[in-house]
Amino acid sequence: MRRVIAFSGLVGASLALVMSASAAANPYSGLQEREIKALSAQETEDLLEGRGMGMALPAELHGYPGPLHVLEVAAELGLTSEQRRETERLFETMREQARELGRRIVERESELDARFAEGGISSDTIETFTVAIGELRGRLRHLHLSYHLKMDALLSEEQKARYRQARGYHGEAEDRPGPEHHGHEGHHH
Repeated sequence: MRRVIAFSGLVGASLALVMSASAAANPYSGLQEREIKALSAQETEDLLEGRGMGMALPAELHGYPGPLHVLEVAAELGLTSEQRRETERLFETMREQARELGRRIVERESELDARFAEGGISSDTIETFTVAIGELRGRLRHLHLSYHLKMDALLSEEQKARYRQARGYHGEAEDRPGPEHHGHEGHHH
């Protein structure tokens, strides 16, 4: 009798282990509760608030400062009052435009999600939505990157060096091309 109880306990423990392992093997478990399946609550909030979400990392990590981060370290940079006003203007304009694009992305993702929930979605419908979402995401990334160029044009070389120091990028981007290689403004949509 003890062997039967020990054996059934072992089987029960093994079954529990297998079930928990299969749940752990599915990284999507629990995501079905999301309002928009493709976006976490944080991603949705970031898009609606116009946050950068790492979209401008190529610019930032190559020494092209972003308006928000310049404002965060403004004291270390010794911004003139005119530079500070222009940086605030750049940030507010960028955020306003990013919020609009973010809102449109969230709407398209929500519509795509709803079409799947309804059932019967076609490949053509999927293509229409995903291409539109991809274009909007591309525009949003362009927006964030282009404001790093605008910010770069506003600061002196000394301020940019102080920016890199204040942001903890010691030595990186020191060999960045000079203004003659990147002095042009980015184009908007």
